[in-house]
Amino acid sequence: MNWLLSRTKGDFVIWAIVMILSLFGVLAVYSSTGTLAYKRYAGNTELLLAKHLFLLLMGIGFMYLAHLVDYRYYYGIARVLLIISVPLLIYTLLFAPVINDARRWISIPIINATFQTSDLAKVALIMYVARMLSKKQEDIKDFKKAFLPIISAVVGVCLLIAPANLSTALVLFSTCAIVMFIGRINFKYLMLMAGAGIVGMGLLIGILFSVPEESLGKIGGRFLTWKSRIEVFVNQDGESNIDNDYQSKQAKIAIATGGVFGKGPGNSTQRNFLPHPYSDFIFAVVVEEYGMVGGLVLIFIYLLFLWRTIRIVVRSPKAFGALLAFGLSLSLVIQAFINMAVAVNIFPVTGLPLPLVSMGGTSLWFTSFAFGVILSVSRFIDGSEEMGAGNTEVNAVTNTKEEVTHG
Repeated sequence: MNWLLSRTKGDFVIWAIVMILSLFGVLAVYSSTGTLAYKRYAGNTELLLAKHLFLLLMGIGFMYLAHLVDYRYYYGIARVLLIISVPLLIYTLLFAPVINDARRWISIPIINATFQTSDLAKVALIMYVARMLSKKQEDIKDFKKAFLPIISAVVGVCLLIAPANLSTALVLFSTCAIVMFIGRINFKYLMLMAGAGIVGMGLLIGILFSVPEESLGKIGGRFLTWKSRIEVFVNQDGESNIDNDYQSKQAKIAIATGGVFGKGPGNSTQRNFLPHPYSDFIFAVVVEEYGMVGGLVLIFIYLLFLWRTIRIVVRSPKAFGALLAFGLSLSLVIQAFINMAVAVNIFPVTGLPLPLVSMGGTSLWFTSFAFGVILSVSRFIDGSEEMGAGNTEVNAVTNTKEEVTHG
């Protein structure tokens, strides 16, 4: 144990945040999987808990290994991951099995496991954007040399993700736009990008509500689902289809009955009525069992994580490390707050899990990997290790004119 602790570097507050969120996740998942256990595992909730613990421990293992890697190696790894991600996204879009009107998961041969390719693409794109921004700092205000290569990758990946997972694509696009702003991309180009995004969303919504539902159904994909979710969200105070509004109503009941201090661990009743209480709506179960206090604690933890990352960014001597840590943390925090906003019905229903709390497989692993990369950056910022000492090979990788001082 002492050997393990001696090799654990980086921001110990972030490590503590990881442990607290993981504990929240274990308790909430165990409490909320009762219905799923009775449907699929003859009521064996311990089996689902063991599965979640196994996935969580593997994720923490990935996090630990990722934090041991000098973050400057990720400068080269980012490009490789993006090159791998694009063909996988195309394959998923064309050949993956249709589940809930979407092609999101592909099977891994031999081990017979499935993973969501957008999870890999999300991490890969943010890492690649950080790489390109640091690489193009001398020409960062130039449209052709800086903005065009970066935005082409961002738009391309987001368009490949959007048909099956629009919410993930929108979060990823927004995250990359903010990172580009921090990376000093010309503001007028960012405004042009934002305007194009707003027009695109407007056109999509116009198509959804102008084309008859029969035609949308024939087209296939998620069009009917998107339209239904928008209608339910807009008509919250009016008449709505009870089947479409079911999730939001059950979540509101869970939160309302939780009160200030909640019903206590394992005492949720709405977990038996909420669809996916262990993933999409796990925050509602947390508030029901731990009350408003528990919900505020979770919000504070994610905000603390963002603040600790900003602290790393401010102190980072290299542009790549700063942008890498900020981009990955921002994506996780935005995802967390969207998940919570959905549960309290101030945002349309999405399929985004609560990072490190929701039950999941590959999403949990890639989230853990992102935490590990952020911790890798913090190793060199908090005085845990000296920059450049004994790192000749690493410096050879990143000793280019594009790596400039951040800030």
